[in-house]
Amino acid sequence: MAKNRSIFEEVGTTEKQVAETGVIDRGRGGARGAIRVWLCMLFALVVVMIAVGGLTRLTDSGLSITEWRPFTGAVPPMNAADWESEFAKYQAIDEFRIQNQWMELADFKVIYWWEWGHRQLGRVIGVVWAVGFFWFLIRRKIPTGWTPRLLGLGVLGGLQGAIGWWMVASGVTTGEGMVDVASYRLATHLGLAFVILGFIAWYIYMLGRPELELMQARRGREAKLFSMSTGLMHFAFLQILIGALVAGIDAGRSYTDWPLMGGQVFPATAFTFEPWWRNLFESPGLVQFIHRVAGYLLFIFAVIVWLRGRRSAHGTTRFAFNAVIAAMALQIAMGIVTVLYAAPWQVAILHQFLAVILWALILRARFLAAYPIATSLRGNTA
Repeated sequence: MAKNRSIFEEVGTTEKQVAETGVIDRGRGGARGAIRVWLCMLFALVVVMIAVGGLTRLTDSGLSITEWRPFTGAVPPMNAADWESEFAKYQAIDEFRIQNQWMELADFKVIYWWEWGHRQLGRVIGVVWAVGFFWFLIRRKIPTGWTPRLLGLGVLGGLQGAIGWWMVASGVTTGEGMVDVASYRLATHLGLAFVILGFIAWYIYMLGRPELELMQARRGREAKLFSMSTGLMHFAFLQILIGALVAGIDAGRSYTDWPLMGGQVFPATAFTFEPWWRNLFESPGLVQFIHRVAGYLLFIFAVIVWLRGRRSAHGTTRFAFNAVIAAMALQIAMGIVTVLYAAPWQVAILHQFLAVILWALILRARFLAAYPIATSLRGNTA
């Protein structure tokens, strides 16, 4: 027999219903943390790749492998006959015939291993990207909207490999008098490396915070500071390209005094080629002069951006721009040291490595201008 209920008694269960949050975004966030770790691995590998590439150039090893074999080239010479074959191919090009006739097989092996290691590292980066991308793709762990971005990194990596060979091919010549790769091709190769590094860094910054937090932070974007830091990013990239031109023709060793060049403000050997525009790429004096002046202007603009960044209401953003100006000052000092000591490989590679650090810091500051981390009045993260 049913029990009579009081008119004041609740009908139904007495369990408290708890509202669920984030239902719309569920399943769309993906494995943000795991993908970020994978991207950090790629970032570190690309940094090492840039350093090894710089050392390969500084040791004049880049033309030691005269063929582009993306797959079979992964296997180095395994016996004496293979080594003799590779050495014979190198002996046929202008770099050996004009500059390195003194080399014996043992000397050739040294430069061969540098170039082989550089190419092998490129293959490793490709494998790490492919394994990670398809693992996350098959398991449907890529956040919504991120598949084209992560796929794009692989496409850029493949393009970088092709441009690398395009660069090397410019120096693998016979009877043309070429003993180095074309400087503008070197600049293209290094420039794309920094573009890839920049995309990876930006994605790492984005994946370091939840999507909802980024959407909220975007409302507080400091538009003027973001615009100025974007300009700084582009200016720094231009200076990196000019630096690659300097490296491509060893212009850093043409004038070893500072602040003057050969005792003059403007180098006496600036215009030595015809037509005149060739000097912008091939004249060591003019290219180094442009690199110096661009460095001064870049530093001045960085100070202006830094002064604007100091006015940010967010402590993390202010610190990011402080880091940029500190790294910029250190890079200027290292550039001067590189010139005064005629660009020894130890100093030159440190100068290049600092460029990588500065690039990442500029991107970090720009990111925080776009997605500031709100802080309370007490200085704690909100």
